[in-house]
Amino acid sequence: MRPRRSRNLLRLAGIGVLALGLTACSPRIEIRGNLPDPERLAELRPGEFSREEVFEILGSPSSIAAFDQETWYYISERTETVAFMAPQVTDRKVLVLRFDGNGVLSDMQALGMDDGYAIRPVGRETPTAGNEITIMEQIFGNVGRFETGEQ
Repeated sequence: MRPRRSRNLLRLAGIGVLALGLTACSPRIEIRGNLPDPERLAELRPGEFSREEVFEILGSPSSIAAFDQETWYYISERTETVAFMAPQVTDRKVLVLRFDGNGVLSDMQALGMDDGYAIRPVGRETPTAGNEITIMEQIFGNVGRFETGEQ
């Protein structure tokens, strides 16, 4: 009777570990950003809507151009993460709205994953001022440097 119970417990533990392992490997999907509803977007036509009306229809943009307040961006991104791997971007959509000097919508442009550019960071390092000292110089450099306060 005793060996049968321990065998059943081992099977149950094995099934639990297997189920946990399978759920850990399933992809975790995250959608971030603010992409307007296509039905609401279809209402907009360049030359007919002001900045305030666009704001009421679509809501606040994800970003406004830093040096040009007349360009709004609505950005959405979908990523999938499997287990402990780095997240992979599977879909990205950017809606660019441009307004003229009078605040009227002048241009709409939809961009996708194919419109992006891969940016390679520069590998150089900026030198810092100061001395490069070893760990031993850091440890023993302060020996005898402090006063006890008695004079």
